Amino acid sequence: MIRRGALLLTALLLTLAAGTTQSQAAGYRYWSFWDRDGNRWAYATQGPSTARPSDGDVEGFRFAVSEDSGDATQPRGEADFAKICAKTPPQDDRKRVALVIDFGTGRDAPSGETPPAPRTACAVLSADATTAEALAAVAKPLRYDTNALLCAIGGYPEHGCGEQVSGAKKPTTTEKRAKTDGGPSVGLWAGAAVVAALGAAAIWQARRRA
Repeated sequence: MIRRGALLLTALLLTLAAGTTQSQAAGYRYWSFWDRDGNRWAYATQGPSTARPSDGDVEGFRFAVSEDSGDATQPRGEADFAKICAKTPPQDDRKRVALVIDFGTGRDAPSGETPPAPRTACAVLSADATTAEALAAVAKPLRYDTNALLCAIGGYPEHGCGEQVSGAKKPTTTEKRAKTDGGPSVGLWAGAAVVAALGAAAIWQARRRA
């Protein structure tokens, strides 16, 4: 009976520890690429250097800290082709592509840098041009790393490229409360104390019955 209580105590402590590890999952600070699908954004299935938008398409870029594509933050602001390209008349043998460029928030910015305000632009390109070419036409300077990963748009950010950021996952309500009450580990230690008390009570009860 005593051994069973000790095993239960250990299992519960491991569960608490695993929950804390998960809440501190790492993310990455990078530019994500999006396609406008009707009235919503869809995470692009290919990179801007290979994507070839059609005349009238809207493409978006967002700088933020995300764990993966499923957690990525969408671009903000106006995403209507007619409005973005309203002052850019169509041309023969050329296409117009609307771009939404969201530099993100101060929370996602690298240390010492301030994100510019989100903006839109209408790029006029040859019929076979890529999204990367559209971006280069309206948002220089661009910066890429040696693996052709897009690192900066309009010179932002000045440094870094897809670097890992620890503890990037958004805190839950419980985690926020724990942090306010005295740090991110308060919830874990409080839970451990309760489990330890229950374990001690179970062991004492087993000895009493013996």
